[in-house]
Amino acid sequence: MSPPHILVVGAGAAGYFAAISAAEGLAGNGTVTLCEATAHPLAKVRISGGGRCNVTHACFEPRELKKNYPRGARELHGAFHRFGPADTIAWFERQGVTLKVEPDGRMFPVSDDSETIVSALSTAAQSLNITLRLQSGIRKVEAAPPQGAAPGAGSVMGFRIELVSGEFLHADRLIVATGGLKGSGPSLAEMLGHSIESPVPSLFTFNIDDPRLEGLAGISVEDVVARVDGSKLKQSGPLLITHWGMSGPAVLKLSAWGARDLAACNYRFTLAVNFSPSHVRDTARSSMLAHRGRHPRRQIGGSTPFQLPGRLWAQLVAAAGATESTPWTQVSNDVIARLADQVVDAKFQVTGKSTHKEEFVTCGGVRLNEVDFRTMESRKCTGLYFAGEVLDIDGITGGFNFQAAWTTGWLAGRSAALSALGKADMRG
Repeated sequence: MSPPHILVVGAGAAGYFAAISAAEGLAGNGTVTLCEATAHPLAKVRISGGGRCNVTHACFEPRELKKNYPRGARELHGAFHRFGPADTIAWFERQGVTLKVEPDGRMFPVSDDSETIVSALSTAAQSLNITLRLQSGIRKVEAAPPQGAAPGAGSVMGFRIELVSGEFLHADRLIVATGGLKGSGPSLAEMLGHSIESPVPSLFTFNIDDPRLEGLAGISVEDVVARVDGSKLKQSGPLLITHWGMSGPAVLKLSAWGARDLAACNYRFTLAVNFSPSHVRDTARSSMLAHRGRHPRRQIGGSTPFQLPGRLWAQLVAAAGATESTPWTQVSNDVIARLADQVVDAKFQVTGKSTHKEEFVTCGGVRLNEVDFRTMESRKCTGLYFAGEVLDIDGITGGFNFQAAWTTGWLAGRSAALSALGKADMRG
């Protein structure tokens, strides 16, 4: 009998990690091939974190870590016990890469260069004799049961894969790690009997054309509460005003948790922003009345009782119908009431979305109840494994999506290797 062959489809973060894990598990008693449809492996790793690569997050308790995943939290809980952020840090340290923790918990290589991560993964794969095949897209895949046996659990002995080039490959175990929205993973999964949750974007910024934002690109507010008007969707955190609308953690988290709802309304909705979350209308109004009493001669446009950027405050003042040069003593109660609305419940019409810094995260993919998260093996087809964003899993910004890739990739690769060698699996 020839040594087992494991084929990994998709040379992104999850695919590379799955291939490395599989090769380590085989320990030289088999071969691993990593197929990538494009000419650019690890492309998303290179551009992530503004070219710095947010490898993971310094959250080491699985119960807390899973709270950062709008989809997949329950399934990842046990998986994080098997391979979590501490394991990720240790793995990269073994490759000579030290990670650092930023104040918000994000973790980057000390080099602040994503090429450090790309090099570590590439070098590890080369040292394990993993065959990397670029521009090798998959046209068709089918399970290959023993002759005379019906396909199904326990009967699959491998997979027959047809490349776009017309070449055929055989694999004893198959790991699909092709990413989300732009990947071929869902179609491959469907070929092997899986159901797919329709992919839609997650982690995107909001397109807003509003006079209050004109000339404010680059201005940030340290803490806001942003919500989708008329729904229960609400998130807090820093907000960044951009040339096209709004971004920052508050918006990105809102886009992640509301990915499907926002897609359903074609990304056209009303966004309500509280620029001073410690206030509601009444307390905001009271603060301004008190401020008027203390500083009657100051101009309203240059004097605010709220911790807001001066230029943003001036725009909100204008939106409330006041002139910046008006002394506080001449500001009417009606203007103060309107200005309180602008501060704590400013409404903006969102007319679309923009991809965040050339990165994309997808909500949707292979249905989670069709995968055994103890091993990442398909419940529909023996010998088939999944890793990364091809699954209906996504996290908020902060290194959580990469951690899901490392975790599921490691589990899929190790489980596929143990299975191919006929050893006990990892369900214990």
